[in-house]
This record gives sequence, C-alpha cells and structure tokens, in this order.
Amino acid sequence: MKNTYFDLIDQSYYFPQEGFDLKNDNLTFHGISLTYLIEKYGTPFRFIYLPKIGDQIKKARNLFNRAIKKNNYRGKYHYCYCTKCNHFSHVVSEALKHEVHLETSSAFDIDLILKLYSEGKIDKKRTIVNNGYKTDDYLRKIVDLIEFGFENVILVLDSKTEMARIKELNCSKKIKIGIRMAINEEPQASFYTSRLGIANTDLIEFYHSEIENEESVELVMLHFFVDSGIKDTIYYWGEFMKALKLYVDLKKRCDSLTAFNLGGGLPIRNNLGFEYDYNYMINEIVTNIKSVCDEQDIMEPDIFTEFGKYTVGESGAIIFEVIEQKKQNDAETWYIIDNSLMNTIPDAWSINEKFILLPINKWNNEYQRTAIGGISCDHSDYYNSEDLNQEVLLPKINEDEKEPLYLGFFHTGAYQDAISGYGGIKHCLIPSPKHIIIDRDDHGNIVDYVYRNEQSAEEMFKLLGYKK
Repeated sequence: MKNTYFDLIDQSYYFPQEGFDLKNDNLTFHGISLTYLIEKYGTPFRFIYLPKIGDQIKKARNLFNRAIKKNNYRGKYHYCYCTKCNHFSHVVSEALKHEVHLETSSAFDIDLILKLYSEGKIDKKRTIVNNGYKTDDYLRKIVDLIEFGFENVILVLDSKTEMARIKELNCSKKIKIGIRMAINEEPQASFYTSRLGIANTDLIEFYHSEIENEESVELVMLHFFVDSGIKDTIYYWGEFMKALKLYVDLKKRCDSLTAFNLGGGLPIRNNLGFEYDYNYMINEIVTNIKSVCDEQDIMEPDIFTEFGKYTVGESGAIIFEVIEQKKQNDAETWYIIDNSLMNTIPDAWSINEKFILLPINKWNNEYQRTAIGGISCDHSDYYNSEDLNQEVLLPKINEDEKEPLYLGFFHTGAYQDAISGYGGIKHCLIPSPKHIIIDRDDHGNIVDYVYRNEQSAEEMFKLLGYKK
C-alpha cells in the first residue's frame, strides 16, 4: 500500500480548505499557481497576496458590527492597523483602502503618518493611536502632529512620567490621551507584571492627581494588551474583566472617557487543523461589555481593536527549493533549502513560532519524517516540528526524479521582514530573497510583479562600508 503525502493530509485535515487547494497535483494559494510563480521568478522568493488583507479587515469588522447589533450595543467599533507589523507601503496602502485607523509605536511612525498624508492616503480626521514608550523625540512628533491639525490623535500613556513631559511641551491644543493598564503576565512568563503600561492599582489615584484637573489634556481611552492574544482562556478573561472594571471606575469619574481598547490580536492559522470560533469570541466580548455597563448604568464605550498580525499574517508566504537531501544517520533525513530560515522567518527560531508548511509539488510521493535546514553555518538554522504533529512530514525525494521539491512556509506576512531587517546585513551574508507582490485587478485577474530583487553583494558591502 502506498501512503502518499496527499493521503496523509487528506486523512489528517479537512482539505482543500480556505486558501489551499491542489491543481494538477501542485499546490495553489488562493487560486494562484505557485508552480507558475516558481517558473517565472525562481526561488527563493517571498510574496504578499494583497486581497487577503482586505478580507481579514472585512471579516473582523462584520463580526463586531453584527455582535453590536445583536446586543443592542450603543457604542461603535473601530479597527486599527498596527503599522509595526508590516510597514511596507503596499501593505499599509491596502489596509487604508478599507478605512482602517492606524496605531503607531515609535518616533519614525509619526514621520510615516505624515508621509501617508502627503500622498493623500489619509486625511487629518483619521484616528491615530500612539502606543509604546514615548521618547522625547516620539512625544515631540506626536504633539507636532496635533499642532499640524490632526484631529483624532490619541496619545496613550505608557508611563506616569509621560504626563509631566507632555505638559512641558505646551501644546496649543487640548491633547486626547489614553492610559494603558499594565497586565499580569501568564504564569509561565519570566516576570509577573508587564513592563508596559501603568499598574491598575495606581491608575485611579494617577487620574485624580495628574489628569482630572489638567486643562491641557482630555482622557478618552483605556487601553490594555494581552501579548498571547484574544483567546478563550481563564487568563485572558481575567485580564479582560480587570480592565473592564477599571474602565467603569474611571468612567464614573471622567465623562470624556468613551473608548475601550482591547489588547491583543485575534489569532491566525498556523496549521491546517487550526480551529478558532471568531464569532463566539467577538460576541462574548461585546456581550460582557454590554452587561457590565448596563449593571453600572453607564454608556457602553466605543470598542477599539489593534490588529496587526491578524491583518497581514495570512497574506504572506515564502517559497524555497530543496537543493539537497542529506541522510546523516539511519534515522534522520535533512532537506537543505536555498536560503536561511533564521534570516527569512526569524520567529521560527527566536520564539519557536510555527507556520503552515506545505510542499508545492510531489504530493503523490510517499512521505517521510524530515528536518529542514538552511544554508547558513549556524546550528540553529533549522525547522523540525509542526505545531500539531510535533514533527515535519514531507514527500520523499526519489533519486530518479529530476524536478526538485519546493516548499512553502505560509502565513508569514507579519513581523518577519522587520525582525530580520529587510534589505540589511544578513547572517552569513545570505541575501534577502526576491520580494513579489500579488494583487487582482478590477476583473479579478491576477497581477504579479517584483517589488525588489534578491539582495546583491554590492548592496551589502555598501552597508558595511566597503568601497567600490
């Protein structure tokens, strides 16, 4: 009996499924032939499928608005995109087509906001939520943005000291501020309380002493953030209810407070067996806020979310060729790919993040357990376990086959370029791969083009200070 890779997937998961299918025994991604892209561009390459970004935004927005209508909720829903997740112009521009608001994290982010304004992609009414620790440069730029006429900038205090520094800048306009509540970390974390935000036990007194009678600012938002995301766990609901109680206590003291910013993002699929009830979780969030506000006889807040990874994660992928099969002993087989995993998907080794890994071809070959190795000389440049199976199973490479095996890591659209330092110096001077943009025209036809070619040696040497 022949146990093919297709049999393995077909017996283990519902397949085909959203985004993934086979055509002529080769993998497609949202109807796009990956073998066509390989033949056209060669490997390695990474790509972004822009339409998926809009799909994600519409999905979350529709679910929140349905829950609001179902619960007779009087507040509104606001979707913010976290620019830090993927700063590329084509990504941010695609998100902005769907009328998202923006969340910033650093001083240069404010320069990006002004760049988007100069290009006509946003106007001065767009909501800009400023998170992160406020260096003097970051704080000055935020105030300049407000002075320039942006009407809906919300400066979220991450530290008590930021309030005093705001006053020193003497902004001519009243500054809308938020307060970030520090959350307790999960039990397995290295520390008990997050370094981000202000302790919830201090917030009421801080409001009375620093904000309540300060005419230069207006408190409009309470913000909290759970790093592990919005999940149906005792831990998440515990932090959520703590923040909601704090919102109620502040609202009774502050009429201008109208926004509750949910911390953490919605999860994305990192394996073919992924299950998450988005509808249930979003409805539970809205129901809980509504219930507590009704009990306390206060107006329901506007709900803000800051979705970065959820917005762009599932739009990205990176494709490799297996350039050698190495059998190091009787039990282990290595597939060596034509780039470095550390350089291209750094989350895989830095925080053991898992991605959907699938072969592009050879689905009718038998499968075997393998480990995937990059071409760098670093011991950590490997990938050897899936989130569900705890091992990597891929088609066998038969010696008589001329066609190489191609592999794809999918849903890599968030953070990987920023963390690896896109276009910068790479480990072992292994270049950043070619970057492809995929879109659809008004008739639904696929449009693909090279955003940037593979990094050259000369580009690296210039960064390193070598003369021509």
